[in-house]
Amino acid sequence: MIDETTPRWYAVHTRFKSEKVVVRLLRQKHIECYLPLQKRYRLHGAKRLMTELPLISCYVFVYITREDYVKVLETEYVVGFVRFAKDIFPIPDEEFNLMRRIVGEDVDVAVEKYTFYAGDEVEIVLGNLAGIRGKMVEIDGKNRVLVELGHLGFHLQISIDKQQLIKV
Repeated sequence: MIDETTPRWYAVHTRFKSEKVVVRLLRQKHIECYLPLQKRYRLHGAKRLMTELPLISCYVFVYITREDYVKVLETEYVVGFVRFAKDIFPIPDEEFNLMRRIVGEDVDVAVEKYTFYAGDEVEIVLGNLAGIRGKMVEIDGKNRVLVELGHLGFHLQISIDKQQLIKV
């Protein structure tokens, strides 16, 4: 999924509390990367000090072509690329630019993973069914869900991996 000529943004998973070190090491390899940081005030004894903490713990974003893929993986403290259903997908430019704009504002941001509930409207974002919307029927185990697709003129229920869905 990594293009040979056109660089794109990808998410990289790092070891805990190693994000800033990974960014430094990647820049030494001349790989463009981005670590969204959020300013937080912490109490250290009687002093209130400002620190910059990663917005998304254990994640760094890299702008690479296929040529840089192995260089990123060989970087110390890098665990691997973030995958969805065993595939590496680029982050759409609109989403990446939105994240940069949000981080540029001086507001508190909380990052949470999707939590699905029965009745939620969802859209399939990966695989052959990408773009199809449906309704969450039930949570079928830790990673699979049952989705009802009613747009075909009849109701069809499929069991699908949660990583292939987003809330609508």
